[in-house]
Amino acid sequence: MNTSLTRPGGGHHVTIVSASVGAGHDGAADELARRLRDAGFSVDRHDFLDLLPASLGRLLRQAYAMQLRAAPESWEHLFTALDRRRNLAAAVRGLSGLAARRIARTAAPESAAVISTYPLASQALGRLRRRGALRAPVVTYLTDLSVHPLWVADGVDLHLALHPETAAEAHRLGAADVRVCAPAVRPGFRPPSSVLERRMARLRLGLPDDERLALITAGSWGSGDVAATVRDVAATGLVTPVVVCGHNTALRERLTRTGMGITLGWVEDMPALMRACDVVVQNAGGLSSLEALASGLPMLSYRCLPGHGRANAAVLEKAGWAPWARHVDRLPEALFAALTTPLTAGPPHAADPVAIVAALATERDTAGAPELAVVAEGAR
Repeated sequence: MNTSLTRPGGGHHVTIVSASVGAGHDGAADELARRLRDAGFSVDRHDFLDLLPASLGRLLRQAYAMQLRAAPESWEHLFTALDRRRNLAAAVRGLSGLAARRIARTAAPESAAVISTYPLASQALGRLRRRGALRAPVVTYLTDLSVHPLWVADGVDLHLALHPETAAEAHRLGAADVRVCAPAVRPGFRPPSSVLERRMARLRLGLPDDERLALITAGSWGSGDVAATVRDVAATGLVTPVVVCGHNTALRERLTRTGMGITLGWVEDMPALMRACDVVVQNAGGLSSLEALASGLPMLSYRCLPGHGRANAAVLEKAGWAPWARHVDRLPEALFAALTTPLTAGPPHAADPVAIVAALATERDTAGAPELAVVAEGAR
């Protein structure tokens, strides 16, 4: 960690409030918290869903998971409606406000910044900021490449975006201060240092040494039409599918019975698994996509999740980070190109998000302003 990020004298605090919806928001919060601690901040974290009244957070998590599993197209309809119908979006913002009072009580008064990695938490924090109930500046770390209107909340002081395209969209939606930062990805995600390291990773993970491997990711919940993706990828004859099913044991058992490819459950050492594979096929455009880019892996989007998955795939393609095979007849060509074409694009060489937060805190201190409080959503 760059020692220039360390705050002299210590004692500066960051509060991270998380939303345990999948693993993407949590993953970003994990890495931000790790870097903040390395930079000399103390950090505490909270789950936004736990801050909602009664069992509302648990019900929302269950409803979202069921929607993606049983009626994914309905999620896209809702995702689109929230963008177009102001009354529906206002109702959702009102729902986020139910957690505002508990957030105000939970955020440590000595905090130096408030960072959000989840849109509803940003809405609640922005409300507190506007009303003067939260004196510390609020920073939203945009975990998605696409920007839904709920990501941009009045009252938030700073939005951190992962690509200039993302920053431009956040500006269009009304964000006043937007800065491009590097993805908050664990340092373990890196290209293999040699062919030998890749072979050793395959040996340790029990993967074949003499085949081209396509890592198929579907988030921690194993969401989407994963079985069809495995079938289509295997049918190209170009690669052997390696499927990460996450916590979805039913999906893993179903895929294992088909005998197509290699099925895995929750994988602790994802950096090694990525170094062991040749290409990534993803459907959500979330944290796994950023990890693949950091690992130097070619990637393509296929059978993307309705809603945010398709929106993220469009930005990934526009940014030149990953082509989107929209139809099965385009998959063989896209896979072949990914396997044979050198990578020409990747995450921009942008500032560490923690460096930006630390600089903002320093600016506030120099101006004699109250210390900054950081709320990063998604704590496990």
